[in-house]
Amino acid sequence: MEKETFLRRYGLLIGTGLAVGAAAVLLTALGNPANMGFCIACFLRDIAGALNLQRAGFDAEVGTGIVQYIRPEIIGLVLGATAIAFAKREFRPKGGSSPMLRFVIAVFVMIGALVFLGCPLRMVIRIGGGDGNAVVGLVGFALGILIGIQFLTRGFSLRRAHPQSMAEGLAFPALMVLLLALLLARPDFILFSAKGPGSMAAPVLAALLAALAVGILAQRSRLCMVGGIRDAVLFRDFRLISAFVSITAAVLVGNLIVGKFNPGFAGQPIAHTEWLWNLLGMVLVGWGSVLLGGCPLRQLILAGEGNTDSAVTVMGFLVGAAIAHNFGLASSGDGIGSGPVALTVALGFVVLAVISAANMQKLEG
Repeated sequence: MEKETFLRRYGLLIGTGLAVGAAAVLLTALGNPANMGFCIACFLRDIAGALNLQRAGFDAEVGTGIVQYIRPEIIGLVLGATAIAFAKREFRPKGGSSPMLRFVIAVFVMIGALVFLGCPLRMVIRIGGGDGNAVVGLVGFALGILIGIQFLTRGFSLRRAHPQSMAEGLAFPALMVLLLALLLARPDFILFSAKGPGSMAAPVLAALLAALAVGILAQRSRLCMVGGIRDAVLFRDFRLISAFVSITAAVLVGNLIVGKFNPGFAGQPIAHTEWLWNLLGMVLVGWGSVLLGGCPLRQLILAGEGNTDSAVTVMGFLVGAAIAHNFGLASSGDGIGSGPVALTVALGFVVLAVISAANMQKLEG
């Protein structure tokens, strides 16, 4: 009975985590950048570049920069969630829960992620690859979540969402179908990197199929990097955090098998060693994600289920990525950006504090 209960409570989440970790290692082996089998922040940043919203490392001779590509992984995650949500009759369009505040929070979450160089999912993948800088990021991520929890327990809320039309709910998945068409057609007005991380990619079909599978599993399991730590602290519920651990374990084992495990701080792929900014960037990500109700991966899955607030949030991520690169806020392997990083991160903390304090609801009892 105990074994049956454990499998029922943890089986799907652990299985999802193992599948995500295995897919990350596979996609890296097939061509994605090292320690970047999946990265919601980096991949949305690449899509922003492909749409000409940012031109990081632009080379006039070849007409592209270094981080421009329509990542099929993002498309697959959303469409996988949409497909299974329809199959399980869980596609329920809703929205209207402080969309502009969510947009602003999302902008700063993305800026924090690009200061660190990765979303919470890539942070875990980097840890599985041996990157000690990601452990520093994990500490900051946990601190940010703990800050957010302080406001949650005191009544923070962005208010209730309301039912929306089916057309409204389908708009974001339809946008993903359009992006897929643009990826396959490769018209001249879409940019594709000829060098740098944007030029490194697994074959489209492999990436799309892997992401579809992960999107389905993430929708069924409610996988969320933020939710794991939040639920463990608030409710002593360790189900979501079990997926967090299993992703790390799968990536670690996979990297050991293929000989890509590289423990240490220096020389890590697409990572920097400025520990303070690794920490503070992920504090911003953790805090903002708690206010949003989920990590960037979770926002994509919710958007695939018809949640228009999450769709607006993802648009905020895209704009945040463009701002980060256009204003020199995004880091590189050499360190933090040349722009006003300290000022912007500080502004992010102020904005999150104001939004957190201004949306405290009176608790009953």
